[in-house]
Amino acid sequence: QVQVVESGGGLVQTGGSLRLSCESYGIVFSAHIMGWYRQAPGKQRELVAEITAGGRTNYKDFAEGRFTISRDNAKNTVLLQMDSLKIEDSATYYCKGQRHNFARAWWGQGILVTVSS
Repeated sequence: QVQVVESGGGLVQTGGSLRLSCESYGIVFSAHIMGWYRQAPGKQRELVAEITAGGRTNYKDFAEGRFTISRDNAKNTVLLQMDSLKIEDSATYYCKGQRHNFARAWWGQGILVTVSS
């Protein structure tokens, strides 16, 4: 049974930091592209950052320079370090694992991040 479980969300003030963690079970983690997405109320889900099996990273413009994605294949874990948080970063953050773009995607349940002034 495949499980993707996010943790580390919560409430933080503007300018603060949070680190999100995502553990995956039941997949060959090291072979998967792992990504973080987010969805704010009334908006579409959007990519935040992703990291390939080989460690290559891709960030959306709003995340570049503030967020860092990393993976630990030995622990089946992908991290998202978020610094200099802004109010507009408030959203539910989702972790996704996918072998390639045409394969089935495995999603976590999401975790809430709230940035307050």
